[in-house]
Amino acid sequence: MTEPLDTPLNTPSDTPSDRRPGGRSARVRTQVLDAVRAELAENGHESLTMEGVATRAGVHRATVYRRWRDVGGLLVDLIDATGEIDWQPPDTGSLRGDLTALNQEIQDSLLVRPSFAVALMAASFHFERAARAQTRLWTDRYAQCEVLIERARARGELPTPHTDAHALLLLATAPIYHQLVLLRTPPDPHLPERAATAATLAAAAGAFSVVRGGGG
Repeated sequence: MTEPLDTPLNTPSDTPSDRRPGGRSARVRTQVLDAVRAELAENGHESLTMEGVATRAGVHRATVYRRWRDVGGLLVDLIDATGEIDWQPPDTGSLRGDLTALNQEIQDSLLVRPSFAVALMAASFHFERAARAQTRLWTDRYAQCEVLIERARARGELPTPHTDAHALLLLATAPIYHQLVLLRTPPDPHLPERAATAATLAAAAGAFSVVRGGGG
């Protein structure tokens, strides 16, 4: 099952309009997106169909087609709904502790079976609109996690007032995805802390320091 890659960026299925409807419409959305999660996690994106989602959700398929149009529209709305969850970055009192807790959350989401996170990543390679939605979600999540670096700076854990927070977060979290998604190696219970420790030591040594201002 494929989707054209030349779909315009601003199609109705690609924008967050009507994301928080009320009443019956909200219930239908919840039922349908719950069904998409279950279908995607259990059977993968290859078996995801409008009819299968409608049946599992107990909703008439005409309703699903009218609102989401196609499988790509379902995936985009599902990713957007994930972004609406009131998630907060961990706050343990230290940069290493925060990064370790963040990595543990990521590892847990990748190890649970069936893993919705892994299934959604796989689907994003086949549906261009879903890939864009997932990029938006991850960009927002990483931006949200920059508060971890702001707290560390306020506690005096970083050597300079300016740190490339995004680069630091990428270094801390990348080993989890690399090991479990790319290499598919057996889970290492020590990896979340080890990756967090490496990133913290690098940051403390000034590896992510940013020099601002100054003239020539």
